[in-house]
Amino acid sequence: MNGLTIRHGLEYGALRVLLCLIDSLPPAASGWLIRRAADLWYGLDGSRRRVAIENIQRSGVAAGPRTAKTLARESFRHFGMVVLESLTSARVFNCENWREKVQIDLPPETEALLNDPNRGMIVVSGHLGNWEIAAQLVSHWKPVVGVTRPMNNPYVERLVQRRKPQNNFRLTPKHDANALRFLGDLKRGDILALLIDQHAGRHGVQIDFFGSPASTHTTPAMLHLVTKAPLVFGVCIRTGPMSYRFKASEPIVHPPTGDRESDVRAIMDRINDLLERAIREHPGQYLWGHRRWRE
Repeated sequence: MNGLTIRHGLEYGALRVLLCLIDSLPPAASGWLIRRAADLWYGLDGSRRRVAIENIQRSGVAAGPRTAKTLARESFRHFGMVVLESLTSARVFNCENWREKVQIDLPPETEALLNDPNRGMIVVSGHLGNWEIAAQLVSHWKPVVGVTRPMNNPYVERLVQRRKPQNNFRLTPKHDANALRFLGDLKRGDILALLIDQHAGRHGVQIDFFGSPASTHTTPAMLHLVTKAPLVFGVCIRTGPMSYRFKASEPIVHPPTGDRESDVRAIMDRINDLLERAIREHPGQYLWGHRRWRE
C-alpha cells in the first residue's frame, strides 16, 4: 500500500465520520460543524489560502488586505456549506416542495425555454452560490447534463456521487466530454450546464476577468454558434439555510458575423461580464481559492 492509497483511505474515513455526524445532527448544528471544519481548512491549507487572498486582491472586490482575508475565510466557509447542502439536499427537496425553498427570478423568454420540453438550451455559470443545487433544481424543469472533473480520491468520489440526488441530472466526466454527445443532448431538448471559470490552459482563449486575462473554455460559445441553441447565464445564491434565489439572464443570441474567432470572443466576453457582476454582488459566495489566473 503506497502513501497515496493511505491518504485516500484516511480522507475517505474522515468523510464517512463527518457524514455520520451530519446525518445525526439537526441542520443548524451540521452547519456550525461544517463552518468550523472550513475554518480549520483555512488555517491549515496555506497554499489555497494564499491563492484566495491574492485572487480577491487582484479582482479589486476588497478594500484592503484585511478585508481580503475576511472575505477569503468567508469563501472557505461558503464552500463547506456548498458541500453540505449538495450532500443533504435529497432530504430537503423533492418534486413537490422545491419551489417553496427557491425564489425564481427569470425573464419570460427564459422561463418559456425551461418549460418547453423540446427546446434544448445551454446554461452557463461559475463557482458562485451553489452550482450543484442550481443543476439539481433546474433538472425539475427538464433533464440536465453537466460536465465535472472527478475528485482525485476515487473512494471519496464514489461516496459523494452516491449521496447526490439523481433526478434528471446527469454528470459527464470532463475527460469524457464529447462535443457530438452534447449536440445530441441539445437536440433532445435537454439543458447543457457548463461552468466557465475554470482555467482552460493552452486550449482556451484569453478573456478578461476582473481586468486580467484568464484562459477560458470556449465550449458554450462554439455550441451556441453551431447549434443555435439559446444561451443563458444563471446563478443560484444562498439566501438562508437551504433557501436560494435562482436568477437567470435573458437568452443570449449572437448572430454569426463570419468571423468565428471574433464571435466566440464576443460571446465569452459577455458571459464573463455577467459572472463578474454577479460575483461583485455576492463576493463571499465565490470560490476564490481556485487558480483562475495562471501566468
